[in-house]
Amino acid sequence: MSLYENIELIRERINKAALKVNRDPKDIKLLAVTKTRSIETIEEALSNNIEFIGENKVQEAEDKIPSLIGKFKEFHFIGHLQSNKINKLMKLRPALIHSIDKYSTANKLNNYLKQHSIIQDVLIEVNTSGEENKFGITPDETLPLIRSISQLENIKIKGLMTISMFTHDEKIIRKSFIKLRKLFNEIKTSEIPNVEMKFLSMGMTNDFEIAIEEGANIIRIGTAIFGTRNY
Repeated sequence: MSLYENIELIRERINKAALKVNRDPKDIKLLAVTKTRSIETIEEALSNNIEFIGENKVQEAEDKIPSLIGKFKEFHFIGHLQSNKINKLMKLRPALIHSIDKYSTANKLNNYLKQHSIIQDVLIEVNTSGEENKFGITPDETLPLIRSISQLENIKIKGLMTISMFTHDEKIIRKSFIKLRKLFNEIKTSEIPNVEMKFLSMGMTNDFEIAIEEGANIIRIGTAIFGTRNY
């Protein structure tokens, strides 16, 4: 199948999953994960109705994003952010950073933002599957961390992100997404200044339909758009 056909099929699946739970498909942002993809491949996706692209590694983003400026609507950073890469990442002007899970990283980011008079939107990454090899804070630590980060004036918390366990067991996947949605709603009702629960970033190629059913409004799709990765 062509890239165009893959994208159209994903859109159809998004529509179907959204309508199944009485949601408007237009409320769901399709983020194409462009990790390991060439500039030419990304350009082809952008010419076929992809508007939002996400990269996992700062170094790889540095090699690609400058060549694509003006061709995408938003660039999102979705990988683990190391504090020593903040300067390099911020030069690429991400619309949203999905992966804040430490106060120390947020604080260093805020210092950079203050120096350059920038306001940055971020999501807090939560480890809802309990896997030790995953980044993200525990659900129990999320609200206290958000209260701390909300004091940093140049950072705007806009929601939560998670990666579910890679499994074919739908119950395990759904449980992970329900946990994040409940947390999202709990934080929303807490009405913390400087915090707006707007985005629920969850769901990838193997589980995005379940994520949509459970309230995701950003899904991060790589393989289903571009095919299997060549490392």
